Amino acid sequence: MGTVAGLVLAAGAGRRLGGPKALLRLAGEPLVDRAVGVAAQAGCAPVVVVLGCAAEQVRQTARLEGAVVVVNPEWATGMGSSLRAGLDTLTSASPDVDAVTVLLVDTPGVTPAAISRVAALSKPAALVVATYGGRRGHPILLGREHWPGVRRLAQLDVGARPYLVVRAAQVQEVACDDVADNSDVDTPDDARRWGVEIPAEVGGRPAAS
Repeated sequence: MGTVAGLVLAAGAGRRLGGPKALLRLAGEPLVDRAVGVAAQAGCAPVVVVLGCAAEQVRQTARLEGAVVVVNPEWATGMGSSLRAGLDTLTSASPDVDAVTVLLVDTPGVTPAAISRVAALSKPAALVVATYGGRRGHPILLGREHWPGVRRLAQLDVGARPYLVVRAAQVQEVACDDVADNSDVDTPDDARRWGVEIPAEVGGRPAAS
């Protein structure tokens, strides 16, 4: 297993929730801090966080402990630009990193165990995707050799998916159903199911029923 970085994509506006998902809280903790902690617990280093919508507010509210913070000025164009921004930072600042695990800020059920399971297959040529019930989800692992290709194809809101399709024969799937939950927090109903709070500064109320 090579050296693995973590990349948390946390730039979105969370329009259906009334504000940035990075500031949603689970058990009192902002989701962005939860994601950073999960990646760090799995041994990822460095952990890069890409912010966008309300970036300054997130900086002031969250701890972002130990994280390398990148602000994506093109966040409104979709997740692809945030993935590119994160890969650009790792390419220039972390030449010793062999691969990166990518996770989304709105998947609080992804655990250190899931990241570790995917990262165990790390090498510069690796492409690894966690699966849940046979369906692909996060985290995904991108070996360094693939970063230029991923970057070229990451457009709008599709992230690494187009590249994984092009390189389908090389993708390894790792079942993580037993150690994690890939469900996202995308709507107020999702927030209620997770017990996620939508703080006043995000524009909502606690999601508890």
